Amino acid sequence: MATGSVEVVYRGVFQKNLAKNICRGIVFGARKQGRIGIAFGRYSDSPERNGIPAKQFAVVADSEEEMEEYLSRYEPDSNDVTIVCDDTLCKGLESWAWNGLQPVNRLLKAGGTLLVTSTRSANSLIRDIHRKGAPYSLAIVKAPASFSGMWVYRDDQTDVRLLGALAKVAPQIVTHEAMLAAINEPKQSEKKTAAAKQGYELVSSAPVGAEQGNDAVPFSFAMPGWREMEECLVIRARKVREDVPGMADGYVPGRNPNYKKFATRTMRPVVNFDTCNKCNICWLQCPDTAFDVMADGFYDANMEACVGCGICEAVCPVADCISMVNEEAFTDHDSQYQAWRKDAAAYAAWRAEKVAGQGPRPQGFHHVGQYAEEIANERR
Repeated sequence: MATGSVEVVYRGVFQKNLAKNICRGIVFGARKQGRIGIAFGRYSDSPERNGIPAKQFAVVADSEEEMEEYLSRYEPDSNDVTIVCDDTLCKGLESWAWNGLQPVNRLLKAGGTLLVTSTRSANSLIRDIHRKGAPYSLAIVKAPASFSGMWVYRDDQTDVRLLGALAKVAPQIVTHEAMLAAINEPKQSEKKTAAAKQGYELVSSAPVGAEQGNDAVPFSFAMPGWREMEECLVIRARKVREDVPGMADGYVPGRNPNYKKFATRTMRPVVNFDTCNKCNICWLQCPDTAFDVMADGFYDANMEACVGCGICEAVCPVADCISMVNEEAFTDHDSQYQAWRKDAAAYAAWRAEKVAGQGPRPQGFHHVGQYAEEIANERR
């Protein structure tokens, strides 16, 4: 077997334990086959913060020499498999403005497998995933996003289901038998064994052509070379207010044009302007100054600045005026306010469709007992 690697893309903090358990399981499985492995997380441009896209890697090799050679780079950049723990990450990863928007399949080698937990169809996911320019496979484990972070442990077997699926789509990394042996050490678990077998048997794969996918060009930035850098550390202040044509009587807070926060978002607010009473509480409480103040006193959530935290929905005093909707339902970052002003009736129909068409989605740990409640609801 040749040296191989797996990239795990996850939501920082919220899916930390999930990603760690997946990579640890890969290494343990490799050891069962007499191979060596290493698992590690990447920090730097993907900080371990709430919802921020982050990465873990697992590398498996036959010898220490092969392992050392493979790791002599910043990160594995030709992975056999990229595991995506939250399907909203298929839209791309924006990691604190160092590289701009990175396609989720950027570090996947040609002919590799993108393994996603999702309840969506392959065609639906492919519409979100940026065009790679090389063929690969899209494998899906039917499951909603699982949150198992720093403060809570949710044992819903998502990690072992993904490990079972991995053994199916990439047996050159680890075999099914070795993975089952690793899962059951040091303690035999019939539940985990059944979940791993389920992942192995039920994972579905579809080929993705080189020209398939989202053809939008991800935004990126030109990094200054050392000759262009200034002689000292310079932190330029941002203007408190941006100059926006046509916004003389409104207010748009100054924002860093190179830091677009939408890749952090798993849900976004949808506003009912017909019932908004202009109380300004959403604007005051938004931790990311994501709301623009319109000249007529309404508040428009800027979809490039919104991280989808849901605070605006929580503090809004008007019932159902702000509704958090799953990010998978959207394909753009257009202004909701402008759409409402252009055609209020059409916007109302659009809003009703978005809000009604999405089931509830957790946004990480919210209150004690939350996960027990979710599991009970799933069993009904």
